[in-house]
Amino acid sequence: MYLAEEAAKAAASTSNINTFDWFMLAFTILIAIGFVRLLMARPKKNIFALGFTFVSLAIFLFSDYVMITESWMQ
Repeated sequence: MYLAEEAAKAAASTSNINTFDWFMLAFTILIAIGFVRLLMARPKKNIFALGFTFVSLAIFLFSDYVMITESWMQ
């Protein structure tokens, strides 16, 4: 009986995807939407906001790449 319980626990804990991972992906999508909206601004573009959003998007995309390749693909 003990071995069956341990096997069930091991099978349930094999998922490497955490709740925080989904939040990281959601924030990346939100930043990407904001970046596209800043690029589409017609009268005058806010260069500081574009730069800040670009750097944030690059950091989040890199962290998502590392998260997926190192954690999910094991």
